[in-house]
Amino acid sequence: MTKNNIFSDLPTSLDQEVFEDILNRENIRIERIISQGHSAPETGWFDQDKNEWVIVLTGSASLLFEGQDEIELSAGDYLMIPAHQRHRVLKTDPEQPTIWLAIFFS
Repeated sequence: MTKNNIFSDLPTSLDQEVFEDILNRENIRIERIISQGHSAPETGWFDQDKNEWVIVLTGSASLLFEGQDEIELSAGDYLMIPAHQRHRVLKTDPEQPTIWLAIFFS
């Protein structure tokens, strides 16, 4: 057993979003995402084959789901995103890292 911490080994530069698998098994993948002032390209939508449960641990973000209103998330807020629910990240906190924990499953 190896102990780790979700807040350790944060990058010093966040020119690009960081996506890191914490666990990757046949039916589940757990990912740490680190953003700071990032957003999805204006023409880009996420359309995933798996369900995604996501929580914002630090920072904040704004998401848009196709055909719906914008949703603001801050530390502690979480969402269940069904498979193939088209969505995009409109913005993340520019002043501090936004650390997400995302769990992908069938």
